[in-house]
Amino acid sequence: MNILEIDSGDTAWILVSAAMVLLMTPGLAFFYGGMVRAKSVLNMMMMSFISMGVIGVLWILFGYSMAFGNSVGGAGIIGDPFEFAGLKGLLTYSPDAGYPALAFVAFQACFAIITVALVSGAIADRASFGAWTLFTVLWGVLVYFPAAHWVFAFSSADGTVVGGFIANVVGALDFAGGTAIHINAGTASLVLALVIGPRVGFGSKPMRPHNMTLVMLGAALLWFGWFGFNAGSAVAANGLASLAWVNTLAATAAAMLGWLIAEKFRDGHATSLGAASGIVAGLVAITPAAGSVDPLGSLAIGLIAGVACAYAVGLKYKFGYDDSLDVVGVHLVGGLVGTLLIGFFASPLAATTVADGDDPTKAAAEGVAGLFYGGGFDQLGKQAIGAISVMAYSAVVTYLIALLIKHTIGWRISTADEVSGIDLIEHSEAGYDLSPVYYSNKVQRTLVLSKDDLPETETTGASK
Repeated sequence: MNILEIDSGDTAWILVSAAMVLLMTPGLAFFYGGMVRAKSVLNMMMMSFISMGVIGVLWILFGYSMAFGNSVGGAGIIGDPFEFAGLKGLLTYSPDAGYPALAFVAFQACFAIITVALVSGAIADRASFGAWTLFTVLWGVLVYFPAAHWVFAFSSADGTVVGGFIANVVGALDFAGGTAIHINAGTASLVLALVIGPRVGFGSKPMRPHNMTLVMLGAALLWFGWFGFNAGSAVAANGLASLAWVNTLAATAAAMLGWLIAEKFRDGHATSLGAASGIVAGLVAITPAAGSVDPLGSLAIGLIAGVACAYAVGLKYKFGYDDSLDVVGVHLVGGLVGTLLIGFFASPLAATTVADGDDPTKAAAEGVAGLFYGGGFDQLGKQAIGAISVMAYSAVVTYLIALLIKHTIGWRISTADEVSGIDLIEHSEAGYDLSPVYYSNKVQRTLVLSKDDLPETETTGASK
């Protein structure tokens, strides 16, 4: 193995990017929390936070090894869960990439966390916290860790390490997780929405976001963190990271404008919820393409994704599935748009952003041209195979997990509890204390306590 000296600049960028991606999950909690009704905000945020706890532990125990260990049997299906169990061998492991192995472990851990958290938005208001927690364990192990291996684990040049089949056999391009993260989570969200069923009053009662300031704050944190998500996936502080950064800006800006234009044309209003949703749609769509298209291609991808997702979120009313916070319309549709459009907009010039002497695996798009750059339909076919593979696997396994939970501990809280509010039932807390504040302790005691509970002097005083 060719051992390289640790590059402090690359290492610093990866660790900073990891912190930015980790911040995205609390950002998602704000984004989702503002979109639900006031009586559900704490539960919605807790669903994101418990994902941080559960997946963070599983990743260290065996998740990283399942995703990035040597493929069992060389089939490209799953990494050896015991190879790096407990991160053994990585504390002193000298990589051939110029950065410590643990830096990459940290970066990818944050990807795993937010992928699971994304699914929670589809089942807001009605799923018990215990059922969701069990789901995070089962889905992380059985769905995300294998999918991450397929997409993110590259085989070594000498053949001693075998990675996932989508990255190495199919040859689909996925720079930062359009398939393993967004298509995967979006598919799982659709399955759960169908299995669990709609909220009480879905389609007949208004279920508007209760706090748009939280939604906008969450969208801003997601956009900020996503620069680490995409540019950090270059795993180096180089030209490819710069390209991914600019592409992330371009696509997201265009998607927000596209969503608002579609919304204005359709409804007559450009809303703050539309702006926030357009931002996320653009971020989702550019995730797989950030390292393989040029900035003009990013603008096109973002604009198309913004319009497509703006219309896709309405499909739940047409087909009757209750995807509470539009995970299907934004992440599944946005992920498909970004993944497939690589087949049209992939630019061979993207490969030139990798400096001479860099590991060529950092430029997944090297030598790849999409249809609009003279590459024909070949890459589009590869992108479709990658997307369909993840969709099919996620749908089947998520369905089995959902049925297992449904017929054991059960998914739903009671109808009465759902109507009264899931926060109080599941967490014995309320997101907002709206009780009035009284300036007189004597008056407060008088109002709170019954007459028989008060001392005689205070009872007399209160009656005067």
